[in-house]
Amino acid sequence: QVELVESGGGLVQAGGSLRLSCVASGGGFSLYTMGWFRQAPGKERELVARITRAGTNYYAESVKGRFTISRDNAKNMVYLQMNKLKPEDTAVYYCNAATAWGKGTLVTVSS
Repeated sequence: QVELVESGGGLVQAGGSLRLSCVASGGGFSLYTMGWFRQAPGKERELVARITRAGTNYYAESVKGRFTISRDNAKNMVYLQMNKLKPEDTAVYYCNAATAWGKGTLVTVSS
């Protein structure tokens, strides 16, 4: 079972940037499609971005052109570069691989 740990969240002003990181342990990282999800207060968890083992990306419409997902299979890492952040991006961001979830990292965007 893969284990995931996120980092990189914090408080940022609208228009700013953050880079989230997720490190995986437990083996088989390169075989997984990796995803970033987020959950805002009072809302359901939603998919933000996903990257397949071949490097194909998918983005939610709300983040297209602002967020970039990438992975480094040699380091068992997946990243989410978030630019032009908006207050509505405020949420806990979770890393996902198959049925495994990290504990999340909080991103707060002030207006």
